[in-house]
Amino acid sequence: MILLKKCGNIIRKLLKVGDKMNNEASLPERLNPTAKDGLTAEQVECRLREGLYNKESTLPTKSIPRIFADNICTLFNLINIILAIAVLLVGSYKNMLFMVVILANIAIGIFQEIRAKRTVDRLSIINQAKVKSVRNGKIQEISINDIVLDDIIELSSGNQVPTDCIVMNSEVDVNESLLTGESEPIHKKPGDTLLSGSFIVSGRCRCKAEHIGNDNYASTVFSGAKYVKKVNSEIMRTLNRIIKIISIAIFPIGLLLSFNQFFQNNGNIQETVTHVVAALVGMIPEGLILLTSTVLAVGVIRLSRHNVLVQELYCIETLARVDVLCLDKTGTITEGNMVVHKAIPINGTTDEEFKDALNALTASLNDDNPTYNAVKAMFNGTSNKTAVKIHPFSSAKKWSGAYFGNDGSLVFGAAEFIFKDIIPESVSESIKEYSNGYRVLAVAHSASDFNGESLPDKLEPIGVLVIKDKVRDSAHDTLEFFASQGVELKIISGDNVHTVASIAKEAGLKNYDKYIDASTLKTDEDIKEAILKYSVFGRVTPDQKKAFVLALKEAGHTVAMTGDGVNDVLALKEADCSVAMASGSEAARNVSQLVLMDSDFSSMPRVVAEGRRSINNIQRSASLFIVKTIYSSILSLLFVFLPLSYPIEPIQMTLVSAFAIGLPSFVLALEPNHERVKGNFFINVISRALPCALVVILMTVANVILHITFGTTDIEYSTLQVVILSIAGIMLITKISIPFNAIRTALITVCAGGLALGITVFGWFFGTNPFSVRMLILISVITALSAVLFVVFNKTADKMKLHKMIKIEI
Repeated sequence: MILLKKCGNIIRKLLKVGDKMNNEASLPERLNPTAKDGLTAEQVECRLREGLYNKESTLPTKSIPRIFADNICTLFNLINIILAIAVLLVGSYKNMLFMVVILANIAIGIFQEIRAKRTVDRLSIINQAKVKSVRNGKIQEISINDIVLDDIIELSSGNQVPTDCIVMNSEVDVNESLLTGESEPIHKKPGDTLLSGSFIVSGRCRCKAEHIGNDNYASTVFSGAKYVKKVNSEIMRTLNRIIKIISIAIFPIGLLLSFNQFFQNNGNIQETVTHVVAALVGMIPEGLILLTSTVLAVGVIRLSRHNVLVQELYCIETLARVDVLCLDKTGTITEGNMVVHKAIPINGTTDEEFKDALNALTASLNDDNPTYNAVKAMFNGTSNKTAVKIHPFSSAKKWSGAYFGNDGSLVFGAAEFIFKDIIPESVSESIKEYSNGYRVLAVAHSASDFNGESLPDKLEPIGVLVIKDKVRDSAHDTLEFFASQGVELKIISGDNVHTVASIAKEAGLKNYDKYIDASTLKTDEDIKEAILKYSVFGRVTPDQKKAFVLALKEAGHTVAMTGDGVNDVLALKEADCSVAMASGSEAARNVSQLVLMDSDFSSMPRVVAEGRRSINNIQRSASLFIVKTIYSSILSLLFVFLPLSYPIEPIQMTLVSAFAIGLPSFVLALEPNHERVKGNFFINVISRALPCALVVILMTVANVILHITFGTTDIEYSTLQVVILSIAGIMLITKISIPFNAIRTALITVCAGGLALGITVFGWFFGTNPFSVRMLILISVITALSAVLFVVFNKTADKMKLHKMIKIEI
């Protein structure tokens, strides 16, 4: 035995050595291009032929085979197939008609999901990130999937690192929070590794692609997913709860009912199977899942027509429930196209000296943000100063600068962060003068070098820059829409608080005068108190934006966040619904659930309206499915103990399902509906469905009593049950169709007419016979009693629901 173990260990070691040798032999030859020239066209072509390029490891949507599998391979479909086979085996072929509805549901679901997939894929291609690659000494813009091994890539602030890279030149600050959860920026210098999925916070560099495709760090850790957020969906939770309950209950109830019906039908297998199948088919809300996915898929398609890319299906629901919307100022309320309005030298600095200082800064720094780009557009001349060291801009420190050796250091950025608590009077005067809608940046000089990553000592102001950003023409109407819909608005920005408040006023924000400088908020308690009290926030750091969102969620709010910059990523990650502008940073787009492809904030009301249409209509239509599940489950349990046959057959249940559930649910689900989403999804659905289900249960008990006491025939017994289900269904359709319009009136007429024709003209097929004086009298009495009970139960349910809502509100 010991000898065998030793032999086994030797063999395993030899196999490992062999694997290692094979791996080393299969490793591709590495290239060493320069940061300046990159790879040649021939080297790129060779890499592509070898398959050494950054193949996409995941698709943005499900594959078509996966869509087919997900729609066909479900528990409910399996149960329905088993029931259909049981009916087939006993020779009751017409009672298999319910499978036509199931197959139609599957076909519609597949069609709509493929349609939505193609729409999302088309927009995803448009939204797909590009990257700057250096090839043959020239910068080219290529897809991230076309990066080859050892490619030289140029990355700057706002870019997400598309593949694991080695920094070749310059220094950058990188945020790896999407990978590690750590939000503090990490400083990277030549030779350091940039991990795919992280993003550049500040600076610009060229780097070499170290890994590609599935070899990347993000792929090995997350199987290709840069960021996965748990779906926050009441609908999904409710549907999963219903599926779980039905799945647990259907098998024992079916078994017990089979024994009972076998004895009640004197051992007649065909009668037993048809009645048990009718009961179990009624318990399954077969179209509810389809209805939900179809309505949301249609929502995706409709939003795409307004240039909105939906990256997560259930975020449509979440946005419809949002009661607080956090807005980033730049690029959302404003256009994000900044220009230098004035350059004002101070403290004895001449115009020429101030211009030379700014030229020196823009010639040295590699920042890439709207403010810096506006300064560089005006001051792009030459300078005799040469930078020894640069400090790129970051949202956390809110300044950038460079050290020029004997010429000292130059810094520009937010005055509050450069001069801390003591802002020189010459700077503060300009801030006050231009606080009405302008951004004021301070420019300062020091003879000293920087203190590591901190500012140099003895900074003296030499001038201010006045930057202007135009408010979007549509901002006023958009903010007014949200205010009228009861959505609380919070404007959160890294700018001076007076500038942000001025922009908020110009945009029409109601509480523009409730503002605070976030740099004064020192503790978590300060943040929690401020976010509930104020509406406008200035000098907000990325971590504070995230903390604001978390504080609002902790207070019970459903929070949406819009943004376009790297500084918004942390908050976008935490928001219940995140919305990014396509023109913004790649990192912001990647973590957001919705992307506004035209970067137009005025699209938001349409997005909210689509969410409300989807959720309100799903709630309304879901009650039609749930009512059948409730009364079928309770009646199935009841007939386990009753000495009677189940009063309905599968073919009759198919008739009721088609005209009292299927047709009206889909017509109503696709109607316009812009009402605010109120209450809990489960409670809303149950409060509509339960009164109708109770009417069916009580009238079924009455039908049983009539059958036992007055000796109604089996066909009369069955016909009365179909009438009970039909009347209850039409009453519920009528209730949820209020207020009436032409479509809803026509729908009620068609549904009532279809049921009436099925019971009367096609009674020979559906096994009904209402043509006798006694039956007409019984149908009239049942109709009247059902109507009275329906009204009474609904009034009671409305009172109970109102009372519950008041309790929740309190």
